[in-house]
Amino acid sequence: MMMAVIRAGVVAAAWLIAAYCAAQSYPAKPIRFMVSFSAGSGTDTIGRIVAGGLSQALGQQVVVENRAGAAGNIGAELAAKSLPDGYTLFLVNMGHAANVTLYDKPGYDLVRDFAPVTQLASSPSVVVVHPSLPVKSIAELVKLAKSRPGAIHYGSGGIGTPTFVAGELFKGQAGVDLLHVPYKSGGEAIIGVMTGEVPVYFAPLSTALPLVQQGRLRALAVTTVRRLAVLPEYPTVEESGYPGFQAGNWYGLMVPAKTPRETIVTLRNAALKTLNDPGVNKRMTDLGYVIIGDQPEEFAAHIRSEIASLAKILKGLRSNN
Repeated sequence: MMMAVIRAGVVAAAWLIAAYCAAQSYPAKPIRFMVSFSAGSGTDTIGRIVAGGLSQALGQQVVVENRAGAAGNIGAELAAKSLPDGYTLFLVNMGHAANVTLYDKPGYDLVRDFAPVTQLASSPSVVVVHPSLPVKSIAELVKLAKSRPGAIHYGSGGIGTPTFVAGELFKGQAGVDLLHVPYKSGGEAIIGVMTGEVPVYFAPLSTALPLVQQGRLRALAVTTVRRLAVLPEYPTVEESGYPGFQAGNWYGLMVPAKTPRETIVTLRNAALKTLNDPGVNKRMTDLGYVIIGDQPEEFAAHIRSEIASLAKILKGLRSNN
């Protein structure tokens, strides 16, 4: 009996030592960073910037894996079902919070199946049109849309994505009938507006900024409360006659639920080091990102708040998927 107790104690001690050593050596191999949107999208842009910084901070390669489709649900489900060992990271954005309302069966539970690490940043959107559309302001866009109900199209990266949410919010506040054209990804949507396939897009600033600066797209307004330093000449949608209008995106780092707390702390410290790196910081702020880096508990509260807020906006648009 005594020997059995001793053996059990030895086994337990060995397990604790092994767990401690594993925590101390993390990460010991490359890490995959699941981005559930296509290359070239706004989410992919910040994902690749952050992945490079995390690689430096953690001393291991952090590899971006694009798994686009179903408004981000495909990649999210894959990440949620991965081992909770710290070797699969997930880049969540506002669209995933919208999907809680929009999809009956997204394949995962955003609150139950993930553990938050930190909110990385937020990003505004900019209302852009193809240069062939004869409008140069929000007022002119609304006037044209009201004269041609259902004839003006706006593109999005898919139902539930931030570009879709911004478009639906604008339709409601402006009282216009814009026809929604969902693309498979944000990358395809930006190509659609560049080619004139759809004339209107509520684009992530990081994606639209160089195209506006090159004259390939025409900006009408930004979706922030105040004007942006990178586009100071463009008014906000609120200034254009729609009080309280605000839209955009936020991005955060999550891991599968039950990931060890020590691993989450290591990842958050690496994320903060990344966000505070002068080179990374400049790249992000030049693209209009507002850097955050909050505590896991604060990020968890933010996600719950966003799910509730978006449910009010998107009520009645639920998918049977």
